[in-house]
Amino acid sequence: MTHLCKETLVAVVNGQLPGPAIEVREGDTVAINVINKSRYNITIHWHGVKQRLNCWADGVPMITQCPILPNHSMTYRFNVTGQEGTLWWHSHVPSLRATVHGALIIRPRHGAASYPFVKPHREIPVIVGDWWQMDLVQLNKELKNGTYEYNATVAATINGKLGDVHNCSGKIEDGYVLEVEPGKTYLLRIINAALTSEYYFKIAGHRFTVVAADANYVNPYTTDVIAIAPGETVDALLVADASPAGSYYMVAQDIQPPITDYTEPKLIARGTVRYQSSNNGGEDEAPSSSDVPMAPEMPGLHDRMVSFYFHGNLTSQHRRSPVPTHVDDRLFVTLSAGSVCRHGQSCKRRGNIQESIILVTMNDVSFLLPTAAAAAPLLESHYYYGQNKTATGGGVDLHTLPDRPRKKFNFTDSALIHHGPKEERLEPTERAATARRFRHGATVEVVFQSTAVMQSHYNPMHLHGHDMFVLAQGLGNYDAARDVARYNVVDPPVKNTVLVPSLGWAAVWFVADNPGVWYLHCHYEYHASMGMATVFIVDDGTTADSTLPPPPADLPKCGHNNNLTPNELNPHVGKSDVSYINIV
Repeated sequence: MTHLCKETLVAVVNGQLPGPAIEVREGDTVAINVINKSRYNITIHWHGVKQRLNCWADGVPMITQCPILPNHSMTYRFNVTGQEGTLWWHSHVPSLRATVHGALIIRPRHGAASYPFVKPHREIPVIVGDWWQMDLVQLNKELKNGTYEYNATVAATINGKLGDVHNCSGKIEDGYVLEVEPGKTYLLRIINAALTSEYYFKIAGHRFTVVAADANYVNPYTTDVIAIAPGETVDALLVADASPAGSYYMVAQDIQPPITDYTEPKLIARGTVRYQSSNNGGEDEAPSSSDVPMAPEMPGLHDRMVSFYFHGNLTSQHRRSPVPTHVDDRLFVTLSAGSVCRHGQSCKRRGNIQESIILVTMNDVSFLLPTAAAAAPLLESHYYYGQNKTATGGGVDLHTLPDRPRKKFNFTDSALIHHGPKEERLEPTERAATARRFRHGATVEVVFQSTAVMQSHYNPMHLHGHDMFVLAQGLGNYDAARDVARYNVVDPPVKNTVLVPSLGWAAVWFVADNPGVWYLHCHYEYHASMGMATVFIVDDGTTADSTLPPPPADLPKCGHNNNLTPNELNPHVGKSDVSYINIV
């Protein structure tokens, strides 16, 4: 594809960017045949689909399946019972999801008349993304090696188009055009598919009524701006009630942390909302040169409070599951940064990139897929050998994710962002494959606490296979004695991706009632690639309908492939025997 005068090789699905929308009804069973004609190993993750008793279809390489090799295929089969709204699908191979993604829309079983809001005239997916002028596989390698310099994202996109805020040698980039009829109501299904940025989304002269988030209905509220982080979805009603004589810019602008160690380019995409008239026709028709759209006033580039209040306004409506009344397990998880020495050798500090690698961590551990026995994904090892087998060689050692960080300190002290004595003592970390195991049906509380150690980014934390009740969020350090009283246990929003504020915290509950091995990770790509992840293992229940069935017969097998090395896109070594998990 060519943008901004540069041709870039990208992986896409069915020749489209974004890829095709998958539209189903609640209760449907879905079969999707993925044929890999790319030169990379691929998996597809159905983001937000709970995959009840079907962890095999979750699509995470070496966690739930071996990757689909080039010139191979796999059919994903799953059902969407008990879910309605906007989800999406994307590659779960690092970085490739920037261009391998699309909407997954689940409508009510009995049609749009069942919506808990006015039936819209039309429903429109709006996918916000970013555009990279580099090979995305190379991006992932640079992130893992600690050599990426934060300068390859050049623009934002709306439905794959950059918009007229960008030009190349005087030629204006195409922008997405949404044509509307005066007085009609439209349901915008907004998805953030970007690798790195949370976005503010506005349409000049119009307001939104937010009605759902992450395929869960919320109590409607009206706003002129939507804040959406990577991995999140927001459903919003748009009434075409502005003057039909004008046209109006639709703008997505990235939100940057208030304090950074590097300069980030401002990312912005611009589309147009245009009213139908007898003088213009379809959505692809360009506006006339005399039609100058009205532009919205956007929040400041570093203004994160608009996002904080947007997410704080979400409350649930029509929950399918009751809010738990007790908690069985508690985790306090710091989301931080640190460094390790290359090749396990001693080194001075992170300042010398030849000696150390910068990583990100959960409770001081950076996640690293196990390689000692990469013959099978963790899920397959768990299914066949479980927790009660003793390792006798060739097994997978998963280290227990600690309940809390090893060191207690002022997590949000801004002095920690830059190198100094305070930061230096907190910087050393380690790499390991970590996991937590939960009995079936346990209610788990997780408090995510961001830290200022070498960074000040937000963290959109995505849990596979489960939704989370978002009880509260706050700025600064979490204090249980003070903050538990703030928990919303009446109508908390239900999310699969929870935004932990920059230099703040978020508290969630989830019920571990879906057996399998589920990935928990930050959806900010730098963080996902650099180790802000772990796995949650949910044990079987005592009945057949709470027990994980065996894997499908056509699940891909691990085998030799010279494309990539272990722990990159192809973290397996070609053995055919199944190993087992030993949590230590």
